[in-house]
Amino acid sequence: MSIDLSHVRDDFPILSRSIHGKPLVYLDSAASAQKPVQVLDAMDDLYRNHYANVHRGAYALSEESTAAYEAARATAARFIRAGSSNEIAFVRGATSGLNAVAYGWGLNHLKAGDKILLTLMEHHANVVPWQLLTRYTGAELVYAPFTENYRLDVDALTRLLDDNVKVVALTAMSNVLGTIPPVAEIAALARERGALVVVDAAQLVPHAPVDVAALGADFIAFSGHKMLGPTGIGVLWGRMDRFEEMEPLEGGGEMIDDVQLESSTWAPIPHRFEAGTPPFVEAVGLAAAMDYLDAIGMETVAAHDEELTAYALSRLGEVAGLRIYGPSDTDQRGGVVSFTMEGIHPHDIATILDGDGIAIRAGHHCARPLARTIGVPSTARASFYVYNRPGDVDALIDGLHRAKEIFGVA
Repeated sequence: MSIDLSHVRDDFPILSRSIHGKPLVYLDSAASAQKPVQVLDAMDDLYRNHYANVHRGAYALSEESTAAYEAARATAARFIRAGSSNEIAFVRGATSGLNAVAYGWGLNHLKAGDKILLTLMEHHANVVPWQLLTRYTGAELVYAPFTENYRLDVDALTRLLDDNVKVVALTAMSNVLGTIPPVAEIAALARERGALVVVDAAQLVPHAPVDVAALGADFIAFSGHKMLGPTGIGVLWGRMDRFEEMEPLEGGGEMIDDVQLESSTWAPIPHRFEAGTPPFVEAVGLAAAMDYLDAIGMETVAAHDEELTAYALSRLGEVAGLRIYGPSDTDQRGGVVSFTMEGIHPHDIATILDGDGIAIRAGHHCARPLARTIGVPSTARASFYVYNRPGDVDALIDGLHRAKEIFGVA
């Protein structure tokens, strides 16, 4: 490989561990990424030296915590090229961000006869909130298919995009197939018809440069823990005019302007969407993760992913009886490779690999409609990030051959 990020591994303490007596090979970053010391130190410093609740105290510690929290918001805005930090609402993760849009916007703008257009590649987080919303609004769900080579069928999506479609909600990168749909193209088509465009960017933002203006969406949501940050924190970015159309999903402390006995008015955006004590320590950790990725360079991160994925696709192609579910090349494809092996259940593959210290995911990956579409109840999945190297892929291949030996599969 031409891109050498081997030095990055030294920043991740957990990667020096052994599992079952074998060096850890972590290939499950699509589920959750490991954390560098820079993130751990940033959160530790806030807890040890600056901790107090934010936007509440008229004393030094609270002002320091508040400054760190709002600085994290500004970092998040810069990371995705947002026009203003006011376009950044901190949420628990991509799931809570997508729910906030479904309920906060959808409940007030959808009615019977309206359609919500999704794709068959969606994670449950971008399916179930819209299903629940149809119960309250009478709106209908429609799904755009993908092609035989696992690309989003844009022609079919275009045919489905009639005047009754009020929301187009799609993934920016499939967590199963690795497919990266042409979101900007689809967003332009949707906006021509006046439809809201909501993007689940949980898998894309950690792995490629993202410019929200160029993407053309109305909302994007992503999680911190998939991009080297802590759990319990994510970002909902929204165009300000769309944010203004949205009601808060949660009510409580600090999201209000005034509270009377019968009614309340809301704080300015984005604070109206951050009820209660926000995850401000986690926000600081997320900002440290973004700074870390920026120091590497998101173009470099994407190129590393592409090289490693190409190597993995090539090596996996050497394994007889293995079938890959996803595009066969790295064009508009991320570092997620799902596969099955003839004669061995994915859970058995994962268990055998675990015995070799190799961590992969097995299951439906919270995308059961997709699993049913491809005709398998589950797949094994290896996913890559900045700390992975070609040797990790080689270990995976060796483990798969060992699984075949154990099961007596030719």
